[in-house]
Amino acid sequence: MALKEKRVVIIGGSSGMGLASARAAAAAGAYVLIAGRSRDKLHQAMEEIGGEVEGHTLDVTREDEVRDFFAGVGTLDHLVTTAASGASGPFVSLESAVVRGVFESKFWGQYHAARFAAPRIQAGGSITLFAGVASEKPLPGLVAYAAVNGAIESLGRTLAVELAPVRVNVVSPGIVMTPVYAGMPERERTALFDAVAEKLPVRRVGQPDDVAQTVIYLMTNGFTTGSVVAVDGGHRLV
Repeated sequence: MALKEKRVVIIGGSSGMGLASARAAAAAGAYVLIAGRSRDKLHQAMEEIGGEVEGHTLDVTREDEVRDFFAGVGTLDHLVTTAASGASGPFVSLESAVVRGVFESKFWGQYHAARFAAPRIQAGGSITLFAGVASEKPLPGLVAYAAVNGAIESLGRTLAVELAPVRVNVVSPGIVMTPVYAGMPERERTALFDAVAEKLPVRRVGQPDDVAQTVIYLMTNGFTTGSVVAVDGGHRLV
């Protein structure tokens, strides 16, 4: 199942894993639509992606914006949603409002995207959601990630049945070098990556292209649905 001339929508496609997935889809001949909050990042990403690509500003926490966005997109073949916010900290001190914010972005953002995209996806199409390793690997301080990722995995399995024959899968990344870590001091960031790499069976942290390869697989393999695909270097095992 090729991507040539297919319409692929990637929410969160202006940076990190979403951008890598958009590059890979465009390289495979797809017409790519990327969406994100920052107009500047979208323009920069479009120049980097090249090929048939367009960008749209979108706040996934606003249901009305998501609805209107897909109304404007029209028909599509594949939806990929990577956009999300995060929060970390001890369970007893992490404010509920902060955790709700994570759900608004990562769970409800993907929920609404899938809901409004599904009726517009053409035969043979797919939806790829994003969760994360914290759903399987208990990590202190990441209770918000664990809860929201678990919810997304359950959502993906259920939608695979309810939206059939549209295929629905979930990507579960581990630690990947993306701009989400850009706010950390360089020495602290390097120490984190080195410490994680030392523990992982593959002895390195992930790159956005590692995840993009999985996204392309899930869009093009017509016999895969209802799956949660770990791209974590074995993090859930150690």
